[in-house]
Amino acid sequence: MTRRWLAPFACAALLALGGCAHHEAKSTNGFAPEPPRLPPEQTTADSATVGLWHFDERSGPRVQDSGPFRMNGVAGPDARVEFGRFKSARSFTATVQSFVVVPYNPVMESPRAFTVEAWIFINAISSYELSPIAMRWSPIPTEQSWVLGIVGRDLVATQTPSPGWFSEVVGPFITGRLVFAFRPETANSLQRFSSSTTLPTDRWVHVAASVDGEVVRIFIDGRLDVQVAVANGIKRSEAPLVIGNALDPRRLTDLSGELKQDLANAPLPWYALNGLVDELRLSNTARKEFESTDAR
Repeated sequence: MTRRWLAPFACAALLALGGCAHHEAKSTNGFAPEPPRLPPEQTTADSATVGLWHFDERSGPRVQDSGPFRMNGVAGPDARVEFGRFKSARSFTATVQSFVVVPYNPVMESPRAFTVEAWIFINAISSYELSPIAMRWSPIPTEQSWVLGIVGRDLVATQTPSPGWFSEVVGPFITGRLVFAFRPETANSLQRFSSSTTLPTDRWVHVAASVDGEVVRIFIDGRLDVQVAVANGIKRSEAPLVIGNALDPRRLTDLSGELKQDLANAPLPWYALNGLVDELRLSNTARKEFESTDAR
């Protein structure tokens, strides 16, 4: 693959007009009634959105970006469409061809203010050191900007040993925690951060990480979980956006619009996410408010 490729509705209406007798809220204890909870809304693009992937395609390899720059991606043949948190999502499994790739675009660079967020559904924790959710990171040293993932079990006694691509990223962090790491803009040392809580499995959870050049924040289900002071932004690179797996862009082949890893040279699927990703958004601001499963 060449670098060029990589470059109840009626009653609701009555409520709005003055009330619905059947659903009229009444107070029985002297306190004001609690307002009804509204269902969560699908993520929308705003002025700070760089890319937004709803994964609402019904089939096929094309992954549409609903953000302003239309950075469409391509899914590997094993990254299938399934029911999501909203409409559809992409499902990933432990195979070489389970991934989504969005070619590099300079607008992806947000070194001083950046947020990555998504809804995820984890089926199981990886036997290897990391399961990527999304990243701009590859084995190529000059193509490492940031990575958002889940700390795996890092089992030594596996049939095929891990190549250790993310050993430095996960460091001493605990299995099942959310991890966010980046190469800093003006220094060589890796910046890495972990949530203080373990992510749930077998249900949807919203995860997010942001950096503003001074503070890194990690959010779980809309709540601030961790914040740490930093003195750097994120390093620029020409790494593509990879979702649901980790791969070497040099080993991708594009045949009639179908993107695959070259099986003659591809590694085994050490890092493929076992789960689903929905509503992935990149922003050029450090967001602090997110949707939560509690909104239901």
